[in-house]
Amino acid sequence: MRHDDGHAPAAALSKFDALDTGLVVTAHGRHFIVETPDGERLTCHPRGKKSDCVVGDRVRWMPTGSGGDDEGVIEHIEPRRNLLFRQDEWRTKSFAANLDRIVVLVAGDPMFSESQLTRALIAAESADIDACIVLNKTDLPQAALARERLAPYRAMGIAVLETAIKRAPDEARAVFAPLLHGRTTLILGPSGTGKSTLINLMVPEASAQVGEISTALNSGRHTTTTTRWYWVDRAQATALIDSPGFQEFGLHNIDAQQLPLLMPDLRAHVGGCRFYNCTHRQEPGCGVRAAVERGEISPSRWRIYGEILDELSRSPHR
Repeated sequence: MRHDDGHAPAAALSKFDALDTGLVVTAHGRHFIVETPDGERLTCHPRGKKSDCVVGDRVRWMPTGSGGDDEGVIEHIEPRRNLLFRQDEWRTKSFAANLDRIVVLVAGDPMFSESQLTRALIAAESADIDACIVLNKTDLPQAALARERLAPYRAMGIAVLETAIKRAPDEARAVFAPLLHGRTTLILGPSGTGKSTLINLMVPEASAQVGEISTALNSGRHTTTTTRWYWVDRAQATALIDSPGFQEFGLHNIDAQQLPLLMPDLRAHVGGCRFYNCTHRQEPGCGVRAAVERGEISPSRWRIYGEILDELSRSPHR
């Protein structure tokens, strides 16, 4: 699977220029819902057996003319600004393309995994996509511990906002409206944190859209595993992308030497290391370890860095 933006030289794309354009708004297996510039949505499949299409892609397509279930064929993916994906030892899973922002939604009930949060933020940093954290369910007792665990992220300059979407919807809307305005935003987070509640709050017709997509894809209950694009406003300047929850977030695409540079709290101290190729584990004169000892890098972040570094060192991709 290709993840760079250079799909092909511009001169080679001329044969696609006459084809219709569209936006991928839903992906389910090898079937995609493509929205045309005039707002029509149709079911398409990619040309060939393999497809790199993801929600957020701008594509060139043509009618099938076959009278089958699908109405179009995706012939070409336009160059991407960015792509958020995760990669483990066995496979790569893409979330969405051409994003302006990622919101990682977390909660104290169920208590979020700091390792998964860190991995999502590293992936966003690697793809050069702005990211922030929203702590939901602040009306519950567990929010105090969750807030404490998020303190290192505030300290390193990552925006951390707080809401109680179900208990205080008007206040939540006031938090999210400026955060989302004029942007394409992907909502990430484990199941149970309130992603569906957020989508329904900001996109009142979301349930109807899900029903239409389920019918079009003939996917029924399996739409819970489907990534979906929602327009938040009539002007179609603001979009929300809902993604399935995940249990693991592999980073095997990350170079081990680049890892500390993708973690703001570690990056701030890399310049203090005696050796240019310092792994920040056991080398003498390490600026990062000195910062850990001074309490400027939290023990949990230091532990997570070590876990990910060990994974990358064992990766068969190296």
